[in-house]
Amino acid sequence: MSDTYDFDLFTIGAGSGGVRASRVSAAHGAKVAIAEEHRVGGTCVIRGCVPKKMLVYGAHFAEDLEDCKRFGWEIGERSFDWKVLRDNVLDDVKRIEGAYTETLDNHDVTIFKERAELTGPHEITLASGKVVTAKYILIATGARPRLPECQGANHGITSNEAFHLDKLPERIVIAGGGYIANEFAGIFNEFGCKVTLVNRGDTLLRSYDEAVRDRLLQISMTKGIDFKFNTVFETVKPCDDGGFLVKMSDCDEERVDQVMWAVGRVPNIEGLGLDKAGIEVGEGGEIKVDRFSKTNVDHIYAVGDVTDRVQLTPVAIREGQAFADTVFGGLEPVAVDHSCVPSAVFSHPPIAAVGMTEGEAKNALGSVKVYLSDFRPMKNVLAGRNERSLFKMICDGDSGRIVGIHMIAPEAPEMMQAAAIAVKAGLTKADFDATVAIHPTMAEELVLMR
Repeated sequence: MSDTYDFDLFTIGAGSGGVRASRVSAAHGAKVAIAEEHRVGGTCVIRGCVPKKMLVYGAHFAEDLEDCKRFGWEIGERSFDWKVLRDNVLDDVKRIEGAYTETLDNHDVTIFKERAELTGPHEITLASGKVVTAKYILIATGARPRLPECQGANHGITSNEAFHLDKLPERIVIAGGGYIANEFAGIFNEFGCKVTLVNRGDTLLRSYDEAVRDRLLQISMTKGIDFKFNTVFETVKPCDDGGFLVKMSDCDEERVDQVMWAVGRVPNIEGLGLDKAGIEVGEGGEIKVDRFSKTNVDHIYAVGDVTDRVQLTPVAIREGQAFADTVFGGLEPVAVDHSCVPSAVFSHPPIAAVGMTEGEAKNALGSVKVYLSDFRPMKNVLAGRNERSLFKMICDGDSGRIVGIHMIAPEAPEMMQAAAIAVKAGLTKADFDATVAIHPTMAEELVLMR
């Protein structure tokens, strides 16, 4: 498109948002380059939601193999080999990385497998010393796990390293109360590790509805996970013969095999040359952007976790798509609606949610109606498992419009995807009531709540 610059678009970061933006921009006719200093695919593909979900699948077999007895299946001697699962997961990650790279190649996107830095107006300098120019620059460098400020924090692992462990720890302490902490607590617990989850506050998953997060706590404790609330780490010291001595506030020093930090994520902005480019950042290091993902510098944009708007892969992809359509699509500017974004926690069992919690709805609307379904799934009944599921629907008290749905149940995220469409579309409780149920399913509870 441009004869003035080497590229029409230069993207820094080949994660989900950066790859989508680059591919679509190229499809619109732009000459595109992308730089990635690690591996194509970013957090989600390489060290995040994709390999994590595979571990979740693996962990589910622990309960399935136990439950199957009541369904007539006799399983002989069984054992679990962590290295087999680990290596198979890493192999599939490599396959997906190749698919992402192939997609960029097929769209004639130039890939620089090295670090890139902003060094002047429309100018990028690569680690090799090569200097290129671009009419537009997109920053999509994502975020990384935060480390706590305690003595010996460097001795702990994060979710990044969890996929590469040589062996499972017999005893692991996980710091954090968010989705990553709860997901890995469930994974390690199902694999037979003794898990303690330590939270500096008194609430797990504070952005989720109180009813479902309390249910997860109850179920997790029943499964054998220990919890310590209002507790912070003071020291982590390695032992000469392996493992670590951990000292937490109000607790005696104890020995564990592994410490894992899951205490939040911070935007990757170091060494990008943002100060040279004059790009504004927030107090948490996030790049400030407008609703069209543009920074305060007209030709520089940012999408994904580095902006710390909504740190979810599908949101980054939507932002990358909107950027490409806005800048190179020749259409009206496209802005992503960050409201009413569905989300899931792949705990055991998983949580899924969309829209407002009950507390948020009462604060925003005043008058609300709440519908609940608290039941034991049919599979759990026959398996002799007492674990109960919970569905919660929150409606505007005046119009009946559904403003939030929250659930904790097997396969809750799969059910929520369709339900989220209804909430986004502004459907009412009466619309759900008028829909015939599919029986027997857990999902039918969505249209049967009274």
